[in-house]
Amino acid sequence: MNILSIACLFIVNLFSPPLTMADDEKPSSDAQNIYGQAVIKLGAEARKLSGIETLTLKPASHRAEFTAYGKAINLQPLLDLRSRYLLALTERSSAQAKFKQEDQNINRQQDLYSHGVGSKRNLQEQQAHWQSSKAQADASYFQGKAIFDEAMLVWGKELTDWAMSRDSKKLGAFLSGRQRLLQITLPANRHLPDSVKTVYIDASGNRGKAHKAELVSVATRTETVAQGESYYFQTGNKNIITGMNVTAWIPESNEQITGVVLPKYALIWYMDQAIVYLKTAEDTFSRRTLDHYSTSVDGYFITGAIKPGEQVVIKGAQMLLSEELRRQIPKEDSE
Repeated sequence: MNILSIACLFIVNLFSPPLTMADDEKPSSDAQNIYGQAVIKLGAEARKLSGIETLTLKPASHRAEFTAYGKAINLQPLLDLRSRYLLALTERSSAQAKFKQEDQNINRQQDLYSHGVGSKRNLQEQQAHWQSSKAQADASYFQGKAIFDEAMLVWGKELTDWAMSRDSKKLGAFLSGRQRLLQITLPANRHLPDSVKTVYIDASGNRGKAHKAELVSVATRTETVAQGESYYFQTGNKNIITGMNVTAWIPESNEQITGVVLPKYALIWYMDQAIVYLKTAEDTFSRRTLDHYSTSVDGYFITGAIKPGEQVVIKGAQMLLSEELRRQIPKEDSE
């Protein structure tokens, strides 16, 4: 076909009325764009072959969360401080008992000297013993206080109180392996709400498998390169071992928000956007773009963009996208 023929054909098509198609010749699917939303119509046979399944969404509540990271930390340095502190307490008790005895001896010696029975030399020797015993008692006190202050500086008040108690049941839970100590560091621009005492953690970063961790106290130092606030948490998850890195999901507040939860397999991606397909009529499906969503235990939590009662496609969404894109491609005129 030469250039002149093509030009003539173009003019004829331009001024000719559009061709119509008989009902039995129309395709079993059609893609349109209504109010900015992609809409696909599928005939009964096409719906049957595609195996599309839908789910009616129910109302759900959710707490907004943000992600932080941390580590299961080694308690051995704290246990070493505990051993040193308990030893210092023992030495202090011995020194105080000796000082008490020397205090009684000097009082008796002073009484004998005042009645002319004891000599001044004996009194002076007793005073030297008394001063030596007092110095030992003071030294044992300051030694114990120095260890306690070191623990406070490194571990904070809560863990120090647990460790320095002679009979600490709370520390015993860590020694027996029933509990693990975690240090979670928040992003630099985040804060832990005062009302939040429980977070969820998992070593593999899977929110659906996360376990609870309870707040212990504020940490006095950070174990990561992050520059945010750091906190100690405890968890009974036996799969967490010392040195293991964990992901934590932190509630932004205790306030519940309402919306719907989409199954994970309902969401697909197109041009770096998360999308789902909704069934709007018996033969009609509409594409919906999700600008905001939150990961939840059961899938993705959506608020605003999708309402309870709507039917989301949980099987066949990828096929609907393919059909939509196929219908958007203009057919080339046959020669």
